[in-house]
Amino acid sequence: MESSNAVAPRTQPKSLTDLFVSFTVLALQGFGGVLAIAQRELVERKRWFTNEEFVEEWAVAQVMPGPNIVNLAIMIGGRHFGVPGVLAALAGMFTAPLIVVLSIALLYAQYASHPGVIGALRGMGAVAAGLVVATGLRLAASLKNSPLSIALNSTLGLLCFVAVALLRWPLVYVLLGLGGVACVLAYRQLGKGAAA
Repeated sequence: MESSNAVAPRTQPKSLTDLFVSFTVLALQGFGGVLAIAQRELVERKRWFTNEEFVEEWAVAQVMPGPNIVNLAIMIGGRHFGVPGVLAALAGMFTAPLIVVLSIALLYAQYASHPGVIGALRGMGAVAAGLVVATGLRLAASLKNSPLSIALNSTLGLLCFVAVALLRWPLVYVLLGLGGVACVLAYRQLGKGAAA
């Protein structure tokens, strides 16, 4: 799939309506985490990004306050259509999902203790975790273009996992700490490359 993206022509949102519909479709598919869906929709189907560009934009969206996909929608909408684009992308992200969530909340209040509902929620959690792992493995190929080595990227990823998942450190401190270290190392490596 990556090779087809490398040769396929890049596109961009055609209109505010295209932006609204694209983010509505994306938001309605993102149960339990939207990273996998966003990568498939924006890179493979829409071709608004290459895999490498998506990873870079997603990294920026992650360090900004707020939900990652909302930050990404704001960035895309603003880049192509300014403030109207931001509003169209946000409306796409929130309108239909808000209606769905309110409807599900009403149903959940009635059937929360039903064994079928409990089992379905556990199953969705496992599926969401699998999607995140699969997308991470798919996007790992873009690390070959990183100024840092695969070993160093893997070490930073492992340290991040240990800090967040095992030590339960707050994500913001881990991002500032390890992210800051990664930025400094990448900056120094890029400086060496430019000087050579």
